[in-house]
Amino acid sequence: MLAEIIRNAAPHFDTLAASARKCGRANGKEVMARPRYQDGSLFVRGKRSKVWVARWREDVILDNGTLVRTQRSVVLGLVAELSRREARSLLQKRVSEINQGRHRVRPVTTLDRFAREQWQAGALLALKASSARYYQFQLERHVLPSLGGYRLCDISRSAVQQFLLDRKRKGYSGSSVHGIRTTLAKVLQAAVEHGYLETNPARAIQIGGRDCKRERTLLSLPQMRLLVANLTEPCRTVVLVAVLTGMRIGEILALRWKRLDFERGTIEVAETCSDGKFGTPKTRSSHRVIPMSVVLRDVLESHKQHCIRTESDDLAFCTFKGTPLSPKNLYNRELAPACDRLELSRVSWHSFRHTNATLLGEVGESMKTAQAILGHSDLQTTLNTYMHVVPDSQRRAVERVAEVLFPDVPKIGPDPNASARVN
Repeated sequence: MLAEIIRNAAPHFDTLAASARKCGRANGKEVMARPRYQDGSLFVRGKRSKVWVARWREDVILDNGTLVRTQRSVVLGLVAELSRREARSLLQKRVSEINQGRHRVRPVTTLDRFAREQWQAGALLALKASSARYYQFQLERHVLPSLGGYRLCDISRSAVQQFLLDRKRKGYSGSSVHGIRTTLAKVLQAAVEHGYLETNPARAIQIGGRDCKRERTLLSLPQMRLLVANLTEPCRTVVLVAVLTGMRIGEILALRWKRLDFERGTIEVAETCSDGKFGTPKTRSSHRVIPMSVVLRDVLESHKQHCIRTESDDLAFCTFKGTPLSPKNLYNRELAPACDRLELSRVSWHSFRHTNATLLGEVGESMKTAQAILGHSDLQTTLNTYMHVVPDSQRRAVERVAEVLFPDVPKIGPDPNASARVN
């Protein structure tokens, strides 16, 4: 009887054994599935500065698309500032979404991999070439060497703050740290848009102690005339266009003859050039039409007469091959040496744009007129950044104030009886 019962139950034992092996309970090689509900664990780490560390498990998606459960560890705060009950409460908030099934499973990838494989392509499409180069430099020099190995899901606000604080302790200026933060925030914001993060941990972090911008070197009118008289072509004409129109150097080197209307006396700014590549102007306001002065029209007409390439689509300033001039070469080979020979302070191409803005203010033009000529989107940029005060105008200003306050007061000389009264 017993043998018959065992024989009849044998198929059921085989089924149970197969189920046990599937769950990892028979051979010990496979881990038994963990229950979905968890409390997480809380422990203290550190010797001098002890901190609360929370640990739990959550589902993530690997780069190959595989769904796995991984362990997460997060520093909650200092033991001196948080009680165990407060730390436990923070941990429960972290795991409650997982226990209630509200946790959104996200892909797991490192900052380095995301920046190189996904962010760079979008940056090259959306940003100007110069901006893309700046962000790429900051990434390679500062961000990726320190945070590149971090998983995106592990980059917290405190980790970003600690990273920026380390930069500052190493002697980087406030402006440099601000640029590093801006670059990191750009990449992390893209990670939010791609679904890797819920919020941007680098957003709105304040960087104190930012350095004031170095005062830009501007030449006086006599110095400007002296410099122009000692420059050779085409550098001389380029400088005159920059001073008399306030155009950016990239806009000047992208000028084509079809954009110069000598009959109406206008210049249309419709392109810019950077590293030999053409693109649209910096902003919508930068696409503008600038009137030519009589002097500038004569200069450009004279320049055209000496040019070989004068077709409609040809560049007004180009090499023998018709390619755009390099602003770096033009500066290093012509402008900077001329300043040195004349014992003048070296000026940058952008200084001429500031000179034009300052002269517009000197001749009494309105801020709106200056904004339109310079192509600024914000009037405050024209007023606070580009309008400089010429020292002579300061003296004229105080003299005018004195004349208004005391129009009939004669000059007062030293009182000859003053010393007698003192004695």
